[in-house]
Amino acid sequence: MMNGFDYKFRNGSRAFRSWVIPYLNSRIHSDEFRPVLCYLFTDWKCNIDCHYCHQYDNNGGGMSVDTAFAAIDWLKSLGCRVIPIMGGEPLLRKDFILEVIRYGSENDCFMYLPTNGYLMDKEFIDEMGKAGVAAVNMAVDCIAPRKGLPKALLAIEPQFRYLVQQQEKYGYLVFFNINICGTNLKDVKLLTEIAHQNNIGTDYHLNEPPHDFVNTEHYKHREAALFVTPDRYEEAEDLIDWLIKKQRRGWPMVNSIEHLRAFKNRMRGGIKTWGCRAGQNGALIRTDGTLSPCFDMICYDHNWGRIGEPRFNREELDNLKQRCMPFCSSTCFHTMSSYYRLSSIPEWVRKHMRVG
Repeated sequence: MMNGFDYKFRNGSRAFRSWVIPYLNSRIHSDEFRPVLCYLFTDWKCNIDCHYCHQYDNNGGGMSVDTAFAAIDWLKSLGCRVIPIMGGEPLLRKDFILEVIRYGSENDCFMYLPTNGYLMDKEFIDEMGKAGVAAVNMAVDCIAPRKGLPKALLAIEPQFRYLVQQQEKYGYLVFFNINICGTNLKDVKLLTEIAHQNNIGTDYHLNEPPHDFVNTEHYKHREAALFVTPDRYEEAEDLIDWLIKKQRRGWPMVNSIEHLRAFKNRMRGGIKTWGCRAGQNGALIRTDGTLSPCFDMICYDHNWGRIGEPRFNREELDNLKQRCMPFCSSTCFHTMSSYYRLSSIPEWVRKHMRVG
């Protein structure tokens, strides 16, 4: 088992190889598609039903091993090293996921696994650790399950404890992925405090409706009322101010302070243009090997190409972003946008040195 210093040194070294070098490469080749991060959307299906989620379809199929390996090979050739495995719920096919993690890790990729945790067990946690998983994004929205929000910490408490316990043994990172809704504002604060007590990070999203120009016929909870409504704005803004205060004190959070502030404007109907890098330095590969500029556009009907043959035309991307960006506060791409401003780089370095 690693000690604390070895654990931090390994992750610092891996961060440099996986994030810094591809970032520099993308700036050198700024006129080309050079993703720093690319989602691998392996499964449409999910074992639970979160009422805000319009990005799963239990009638959809899953990605094949051949497609997954071809995607990793192609991304490696472009210099991309960060590959989040997405769904649906990836752990519906554990053996497949272990193969993908192992192959990506062997190819020096930062394989990062989001999961709701329900299907995790000690055996799988050990196997994915041995396979070389770099980060586990544990999606939790509340302490106990409630209507429309089944991703609850109490439902996965044994898995969570073992996952945290094994961090230094296998060298992976753990963080909570929390969706801020109108009905879980107190839970968000409690989950943040629990994450801090366990020395893990947090990542926040603001619950957003699907774009009206995206095909989401399979989405069945349009009236779920999980959005932050005007009567909750003040409470939500107090929560966001509290999160910003905790980040300034050194609590590890994926979101930038600028991004958390943008949530306030988003709640009230729109945000300013923020320099989205989707289709330039980030993308998503669907189950069939076709491409999408981002996770939110996975159901957008347009031919963006496929593995090995990207078709991210800058003019077409700009036209799309004029429509979607005022209503999107994507954590991944907002953070990426922030760090593509050179003035933000010193803050990125300070932040990661501060939290280790």
